[in-house]
Amino acid sequence: MTLDDLKARHSALLAARYSGTRSVSYDGKSINYGSDAELAAAIADIERRIAALERTNRRVLRPFAVKDL
Repeated sequence: MTLDDLKARHSALLAARYSGTRSVSYDGKSINYGSDAELAAAIADIERRIAALERTNRRVLRPFAVKDL
């Protein structure tokens, strides 16, 4: 899945949750969630996947001191 696909699904899930419905349709498919907790779990999963794709490898420098320089 591409980042754009994930963002589209994320917005569809958020719109469904804010409107109070548990049915989401995207890409010609329809999914019915049994409870708000299932919908929240799906949103959290999509957000985790988006964060993983947007993450860049950054170099972390941690300074340390050595006695008797």
